[in-house]
Amino acid sequence: MTVHPAEGGAGTIDAGRLWAGGLATAIVAALVGLAGILLARGVFSVPVLAPAGQGTWGDADTTVYALSCAATAVLATALLHLLLVSTPQPLLFFGWIITLATVVAAIAPFVTKGSTSAKIATGAINLAVGIAIGVLLSGAGRSAVRRPPITARPGR
Repeated sequence: MTVHPAEGGAGTIDAGRLWAGGLATAIVAALVGLAGILLARGVFSVPVLAPAGQGTWGDADTTVYALSCAATAVLATALLHLLLVSTPQPLLFFGWIITLATVVAAIAPFVTKGSTSAKIATGAINLAVGIAIGVLLSGAGRSAVRRPPITARPGR
Protein backbone atom coordinates (compact mmCIF):
# COMPACT_ATOMS: atom_id res chain seq x y z
CA MET A 1 0.00 0.00 0.00
CA THR A 2 1.36 3.39 -0.93
CA VAL A 3 0.30 6.45 1.03
CA HIS A 4 0.76 10.02 -0.12
CA PRO A 5 1.74 12.35 2.74
CA ALA A 6 -0.32 15.45 3.43
CA GLU A 7 2.68 17.61 2.60
CA GLY A 8 2.71 18.28 -1.14
CA GLY A 9 5.63 16.93 -3.11
CA ALA A 10 7.15 15.18 -0.09
CA GLY A 11 7.00 11.75 -1.69
CA THR A 12 5.06 8.61 -1.00
CA ILE A 13 5.27 6.15 1.85
CA ASP A 14 5.65 2.45 1.20
CA ALA A 15 3.55 1.25 4.14
CA GLY A 16 4.44 -2.40 3.54
CA ARG A 17 8.13 -1.62 3.79
CA LEU A 18 7.59 0.51 6.91
CA TRP A 19 5.57 -2.18 8.70
CA ALA A 20 7.97 -4.95 7.68
CA GLY A 21 10.72 -2.88 9.29
CA GLY A 22 8.48 -2.33 12.30
CA LEU A 23 7.85 -6.05 12.78
CA ALA A 24 11.55 -6.80 12.39
CA THR A 25 12.23 -4.09 14.98
CA ALA A 26 9.70 -5.73 17.32
CA ILE A 27 11.61 -9.00 17.14
CA VAL A 28 14.92 -7.24 17.79
CA ALA A 29 13.43 -5.27 20.71
CA ALA A 30 12.10 -8.45 22.32
CA LEU A 31 15.47 -10.14 21.92
CA VAL A 32 17.38 -7.13 23.29
CA GLY A 33 15.12 -7.14 26.36
CA LEU A 34 15.48 -10.89 26.79
CA ALA A 35 19.26 -10.78 26.34
CA GLY A 36 19.51 -7.96 28.87
CA ILE A 37 17.54 -9.90 31.47
CA LEU A 38 19.54 -13.08 30.88
CA LEU A 39 22.80 -11.11 31.11
CA ALA A 40 21.76 -9.35 34.31
CA ARG A 41 20.41 -12.47 35.98
CA GLY A 42 22.79 -15.11 34.64
CA VAL A 43 26.11 -13.27 34.50
CA PHE A 44 25.77 -10.54 37.13
CA SER A 45 23.29 -12.33 39.45
CA VAL A 46 21.04 -9.26 39.57
CA PRO A 47 17.42 -10.24 40.31
CA VAL A 48 15.71 -8.38 37.47
CA LEU A 49 11.91 -8.94 37.25
CA ALA A 50 11.95 -11.95 39.59
CA PRO A 51 13.41 -13.02 42.92
CA ALA A 52 16.95 -14.39 42.82
CA GLY A 53 15.67 -17.92 43.53
CA GLN A 54 13.90 -18.08 40.15
CA GLY A 55 17.11 -18.82 38.21
CA THR A 56 18.52 -17.20 35.09
CA TRP A 57 15.25 -17.17 33.12
CA GLY A 58 13.24 -15.81 36.02
CA ASP A 59 9.50 -16.30 35.92
CA ALA A 60 6.65 -15.39 33.59
CA ASP A 61 7.57 -11.71 33.95
CA THR A 62 10.60 -12.32 31.71
CA THR A 63 8.36 -13.41 28.84
CA VAL A 64 5.90 -10.58 29.51
CA TYR A 65 8.77 -8.06 29.45
CA ALA A 66 10.08 -9.37 26.10
CA LEU A 67 6.58 -9.26 24.60
CA SER A 68 6.12 -5.74 26.00
CA CYS A 69 9.31 -4.65 24.24
CA ALA A 70 7.92 -6.06 20.98
CA ALA A 71 4.57 -4.34 21.53
CA THR A 72 6.36 -1.05 22.20
CA ALA A 73 8.13 -1.36 18.85
CA VAL A 74 4.82 -1.99 17.07
CA LEU A 75 3.28 1.08 18.77
CA ALA A 76 6.32 3.13 17.79
CA THR A 77 5.86 1.95 14.19
CA ALA A 78 2.25 3.15 14.26
CA LEU A 79 3.41 6.50 15.65
CA LEU A 80 6.07 6.78 12.93
CA HIS A 81 3.50 5.98 10.24
CA LEU A 82 1.17 8.66 11.59
CA LEU A 83 4.00 11.20 11.69
CA LEU A 84 5.12 10.31 8.15
CA VAL A 85 1.69 11.02 6.70
CA SER A 86 0.82 14.05 8.77
CA THR A 87 3.73 16.16 9.96
CA PRO A 88 6.54 18.19 8.47
CA GLN A 89 9.96 16.67 9.25
CA PRO A 90 8.45 13.49 10.69
CA LEU A 91 11.77 11.82 11.48
CA LEU A 92 12.84 14.80 13.56
CA PHE A 93 9.67 14.61 15.66
CA PHE A 94 9.95 10.83 15.87
CA GLY A 95 13.53 11.13 17.09
CA TRP A 96 12.54 13.54 19.84
CA ILE A 97 9.58 11.42 20.95
CA ILE A 98 11.58 8.19 21.04
CA THR A 99 14.52 9.83 22.79
CA LEU A 100 12.32 11.31 25.52
CA ALA A 101 10.34 8.08 25.93
CA THR A 102 13.62 6.16 26.25
CA VAL A 103 14.89 8.57 28.90
CA VAL A 104 11.64 8.12 30.85
CA ALA A 105 11.89 4.32 30.54
CA ALA A 106 15.51 4.36 31.73
CA ILE A 107 14.69 6.55 34.75
CA ALA A 108 11.41 4.84 35.70
CA PRO A 109 12.97 1.92 37.62
CA PHE A 110 14.59 4.37 40.02
CA VAL A 111 11.21 5.46 41.42
CA THR A 112 10.20 1.89 42.31
CA LYS A 113 11.10 -0.41 45.17
CA GLY A 114 13.96 -2.82 44.72
CA SER A 115 17.69 -3.11 45.01
CA THR A 116 19.91 -0.50 43.46
CA SER A 117 21.53 -3.13 41.23
CA ALA A 118 18.12 -4.25 39.92
CA LYS A 119 17.16 -0.64 39.24
CA ILE A 120 20.40 0.00 37.35
CA ALA A 121 20.06 -3.20 35.34
CA THR A 122 16.42 -2.54 34.46
CA GLY A 123 17.21 1.06 33.49
CA ALA A 124 20.09 -0.11 31.30
CA ILE A 125 17.92 -2.74 29.60
CA ASN A 126 15.18 -0.18 28.97
CA LEU A 127 17.79 2.18 27.53
CA ALA A 128 19.14 -0.51 25.19
CA VAL A 129 15.63 -1.43 24.00
CA GLY A 130 14.76 2.24 23.40
CA ILE A 131 17.94 2.85 21.43
CA ALA A 132 17.32 -0.24 19.30
CA ILE A 133 13.75 0.81 18.54
CA GLY A 134 14.73 4.39 17.76
CA VAL A 135 17.65 3.55 15.49
CA LEU A 136 15.95 0.72 13.61
CA LEU A 137 12.63 2.49 13.07
CA SER A 138 14.32 5.71 11.98
CA GLY A 139 16.10 3.70 9.30
CA ALA A 140 12.89 1.92 8.33
CA GLY A 141 11.10 5.27 8.10
CA ARG A 142 13.80 6.73 5.87
CA SER A 143 13.74 3.72 3.55
CA ALA A 144 9.93 3.71 3.36
CA VAL A 145 9.72 7.27 2.03
CA ARG A 146 9.95 7.41 -1.74
CA ARG A 147 10.95 10.84 -2.97
CA PRO A 148 9.84 11.93 -6.44
CA PRO A 149 12.70 12.11 -8.92
CA ILE A 150 14.30 15.51 -9.34
CA THR A 151 13.74 16.78 -12.84
CA ALA A 152 15.51 19.62 -14.54
CA ARG A 153 13.44 22.72 -15.11
CA PRO A 154 12.93 23.76 -18.70
CA GLY A 155 15.23 26.57 -19.75
CA ARG A 156 18.07 25.65 -17.40
